[in-house]
Amino acid sequence: MTQGSSSFAALLNRRLIVMLPLGFASGLPLALTSGTLQAWLTVEEVDLKTIGIFTLVGLPYTLKFLWAPVMDRVVPPWLGRRRGWMVLTQLCVAVGLGLMALTNPKIHPGWMAAYALLVAFLAASLDIVFDAYRTDTLHAHERGLGAAVWVNGYRIALLASGAGALVLADYAGWQITYLAMAAIMVAGVGITLVSPDPTLVANAPRSLAEAIGAPLAEFFARPQALGFLAVIILYKLGDAFASALQTAFLIGGLGFSSTEVGAVKGLGIFATLLGAFVGGLLMTRSGLLRSLLIFGVLQAVSNLGFVALSLTGKSSAMLTAAVVIENVTGGMGTAAFVALVMSLCDPRYTATQFALLSSLEALGRVFAGRPSADVVALVGWTQFFVLTVVVALPGLWAVWRIRRSIEPEQEAPAKTAVMEPAASPVSDRL
Repeated sequence: MTQGSSSFAALLNRRLIVMLPLGFASGLPLALTSGTLQAWLTVEEVDLKTIGIFTLVGLPYTLKFLWAPVMDRVVPPWLGRRRGWMVLTQLCVAVGLGLMALTNPKIHPGWMAAYALLVAFLAASLDIVFDAYRTDTLHAHERGLGAAVWVNGYRIALLASGAGALVLADYAGWQITYLAMAAIMVAGVGITLVSPDPTLVANAPRSLAEAIGAPLAEFFARPQALGFLAVIILYKLGDAFASALQTAFLIGGLGFSSTEVGAVKGLGIFATLLGAFVGGLLMTRSGLLRSLLIFGVLQAVSNLGFVALSLTGKSSAMLTAAVVIENVTGGMGTAAFVALVMSLCDPRYTATQFALLSSLEALGRVFAGRPSADVVALVGWTQFFVLTVVVALPGLWAVWRIRRSIEPEQEAPAKTAVMEPAASPVSDRL
């Protein structure tokens, strides 16, 4: 069988196909507790200070590692440790969205905030178990493509619950819109029910103390633990700095209108989907190490498009090219990065380790804004975007430094875990 035909056969893999709708279910609640909710509050003429407080609703997404050990330790009495939690959290998210739909934010802003926070907590919990299920289900050579398919489903959900929900609200009202989103979450349970059991089924930790401490002990017992942490923190750092003030650069620095920027950002979403999918396909041939290096170089070099844009000035063609190229290469890098994180998780503690590692990666996005503003004030936009390329280099160096450990790590967790047979084996092929 040729490499091309084997890649095509991978597309028919049942484990990979379910990643698209499951990714959609994972991404659907996010906008409904953030941007879409803010739009609803604004339409209902809720005061700006109250709307500002609602931004804290997203806090559970950054703290989800705190209760991830519970989801590793506790095994629901149905469908096993991963799919059991998936069904439970999906149904609970749907109930939470229904409660939001039945609440008037102008009359009862406190109740709306409480329900939104509940949905955010449940949605973050859903992300925890979905990440664990994806990691435990996909084979090593499928992780890049599986991550790409998942990201595509997640991004499509953001469009549906963001722009789609806003359009629906204009025609049917906010209550109907949120009830419709709750119904979609319930429908997503059907996908979970027909999804295959995880490929790697490990014994759950014997106590909550073990679920909290053992994941860290297991990870830091690895010879290259600090090297892997360096890659996790640094690999996407150049992208984080380049995107931190990108909108301010386009509107304030070059004078593009909000409509022009919004349109090209929408195009950028589709470019990210394309990049993630192409990156996932290429990973089936290139492997994890080569993909991390090649995609890392591409996503770093793509920042030079904004250097060219800053030198050219206001140019719609240059704007489109810069944004599309950056998003395509960023999507490729994301596919490789997620595959790396998946490879680092021990099946006994997948939920906890994935949540911790992904939280570390998010530090760059959270804290890049203020340093970026200081650098721009000091050297200007052109030099700033040149420096974002330099910022990306330590991540590439970190990958190269531990290159001999990356490919073996794809299989290592499966060898070290205490395994038990899957509850109900299913066919991997359609």
